[in-house]
Amino acid sequence: QVQLVESGGGLVQPGGSLRLSCAASGRTFNNFYMGWFRQAPGKEREFVAVIGWRGGGTFYADSVKGRFTISRDSAKNTVYLQMNNLKPENTAVYYCATDRQSYYTRAYYPMTMDEYEHWGQGTQVTVSS
Repeated sequence: QVQLVESGGGLVQPGGSLRLSCAASGRTFNNFYMGWFRQAPGKEREFVAVIGWRGGGTFYADSVKGRFTISRDSAKNTVYLQMNNLKPENTAVYYCATDRQSYYTRAYYPMTMDEYEHWGQGTQVTVSS
């Protein structure tokens, strides 16, 4: 049974940093894109970042580019999201997810929810003074 478990969320002041982790179990996802999404209260879930096979290739939403960094440890089947210079508008539940199809069959980065198959339960990030 595939399971994704996020951790690392919490309360942080504006300008602070957090590092989210997403540990996958049940199968290996080395040949799949893995992504991060977030959902703020009253808003739709939105794409944040995605990373390719063995860390090759990353893509970010414009709103986080330059402040967030996605990475993965394939040996640990884990993906990370380093978030720096956090802003109150970054407050949301952050979710990790795995692509529906193999990296080798992708011609572009998956950035919509329906392109992802397995999801974690989410971790709350609150940015407030």
